[in-house]
Amino acid sequence: MEELVDMREMTEQELIEAEKMAEIVFKLNHTLPNSEEYNSLLKELLGDNLGENSSIIAPIAGAAFDHIKIGNNVFINSNSLLMARGGITIEDDVMIAGNVQLLSNNHDEYDRQILICKPILIKKGAWIGAGVSILPGITVGKYAIVGAGAIVTKDVPDYAVAVGTPARVVKTLDKNKFKED
Repeated sequence: MEELVDMREMTEQELIEAEKMAEIVFKLNHTLPNSEEYNSLLKELLGDNLGENSSIIAPIAGAAFDHIKIGNNVFINSNSLLMARGGITIEDDVMIAGNVQLLSNNHDEYDRQILICKPILIKKGAWIGAGVSILPGITVGKYAIVGAGAIVTKDVPDYAVAVGTPARVVKTLDKNKFKED
């Protein structure tokens, strides 16, 4: 589902919230990871949308953090860019390496003040390699692997291994070898 957001029409409250999120991200990025203060800032940024035993390693960058939902046992390594205006959902047991970009919004090619927003979904147990970029509207399937440096422009099926620029499926994993809950 696509949503258009005109940045010129942001309400005063939306602008205040965006500024508050930017301030929290700045503080988070300058706080000792996994300290009580760090975890408190992460909770302030994501609220109840951060699952149990999940962690994000600073530094992070992005926008619309209130549009992010992270499941349980998720690990996101440093230097993540989370452009979440279109929504980002990360299910349980996902691993995301460093320097990953999750881009759920992009600018209209004719009017740069219009954001074209489409949700990103990363399903249970997926593994996103270092330096991957995932574009708006993409679903990465259950237990799928996206290899380092890939640019994901199309959905990645469950149990698939996708690599390259643009990412393409090169292998399908044996789903029977995964320990399911």
